[in-house]
Amino acid sequence: MKRLLPLLTPIALLLLLPGCGLRPLYASGDAGPVASSLSSVEVGPIGGQRGWLVRNALNDRLHRQGEGATRYRLEVELDDDISGFGVRQDNAITRERRILRARYRLIDAATGGVLLDQTAMADAGIDVAGSEYATAAAEQTALERLTEGLADQIVARLATYAGRSAGQ
Repeated sequence: MKRLLPLLTPIALLLLLPGCGLRPLYASGDAGPVASSLSSVEVGPIGGQRGWLVRNALNDRLHRQGEGATRYRLEVELDDDISGFGVRQDNAITRERRILRARYRLIDAATGGVLLDQTAMADAGIDVAGSEYATAAAEQTALERLTEGLADQIVARLATYAGRSAGQ
């Protein structure tokens, strides 16, 4: 019996899981309320190269293609900061930290009311090489990764909001 108990415990916990109130966010696939809400979000223009990268990443994740019915507008403001923190004895920086922050607002297109007003942040460490070109390339690569991470965070929060709104 003692050998059987460790095997039966996970099975019993799995049987109790439906009773806890959890339900899949994308339960109905592309036809579900969350996916349709996300595809009806229009991402407003965001200035600069960082903004272009974030906007494209958001549109890819929201499955926004062309002109469809727009129920929501997403406004994003970015703040990008690079700071050096690894310093050698000759005062040369050996490591940088790049932080990309986004303040975003989900706005109801019909009423103009703000439905969500939140922030997201992603950061990356960058090794400063002896070559300025290599350092610039590393900073650019870090920016591309950070924009992907920011877009993932924003869409996850939008999906959570859409799931809660659909459940009401």
